[in-house]
Amino acid sequence: MEQYLYGIDLGGTTTKFGFFTIDGELIEKFAIKTDLSSNGANILSDIAVNINNHLVKNQLTKSNIKGIGIGVPGPVTNGIANKCVNLGWENVNVKEQLTNLIHIKIEVSNDANIAGLGELWKGGGTGYQNLVFITLGTGVGGAIIVNNHVIDGVVGAAGEIGHAPTLNLDFKCNCGKYGCLETVASATGVVNIANKFINETTIPSNLREKSDLTAKMIFDAAKQEDQLAAKVVEVFGKNIGFVCATIGVVTNPEVFIFGGGVANAGDIIINTVKKYFKKYAFLGIKDTAFKLAELGNDAGIYGAAYLVKNEGTL
Repeated sequence: MEQYLYGIDLGGTTTKFGFFTIDGELIEKFAIKTDLSSNGANILSDIAVNINNHLVKNQLTKSNIKGIGIGVPGPVTNGIANKCVNLGWENVNVKEQLTNLIHIKIEVSNDANIAGLGELWKGGGTGYQNLVFITLGTGVGGAIIVNNHVIDGVVGAAGEIGHAPTLNLDFKCNCGKYGCLETVASATGVVNIANKFINETTIPSNLREKSDLTAKMIFDAAKQEDQLAAKVVEVFGKNIGFVCATIGVVTNPEVFIFGGGVANAGDIIINTVKKYFKKYAFLGIKDTAFKLAELGNDAGIYGAAYLVKNEGTL
């Protein structure tokens, strides 16, 4: 009997579904709006309804499905979403509840972890067994994979790279601390740095004429050798390089992979971070590779499918 996998990337706005062969060929993908009413009480039932409808449409039965993997935006332990602020969830047993709704094998992990697994399986991490995946977007997240195993930690907080301490203490993080990597490496963080330089220095820049700065504007300006933008990118790269050097001496990965919207800036990210990594890193890890992610917004659905393909273990 032919078997398939579903990979689901559950977000605060959209829930994305991927339908895969066992070997990881993406056959179809679709998405639904995430229903946040009643503290997300309808999310899992909506997922079950859409899976059932998709099976009927494709003339398949549940016996054709090896399993469903799902990534959620928050720490996960033993299938339980401990706290997902964007969904209104706290201590929701996703694995148990979704299994009871759909009667198919379910595996659950954090969304950044599954994105890292996706890159490991079919993206920039193909061929590696030890990697650190860092996603640079509205926030900063990550996944630490050692010998093909995601490191979750006691409460599922391992890989929360956005809250690693940096060299910069100027900005307060949403978590309440000062100096988290997220405050200087996220899309918002890059703008934080730029505004600081605009307000406190006289460095010439076309950015001074912009009313609504974005990270993309700043990286584009840096590529055009704008002096202030170049300075911003140096601070950004210095802090990420410092954090990578710290992570590197603990986990010793083969490669750091960068994804997320900010990473769309491309090689300027890799080149700047790698320069400072080499400055701060222990001699034995200075040759660690740095690469850009390759799967884009599909990394989560690939990784969720891979999670269930391997029955929750890698």
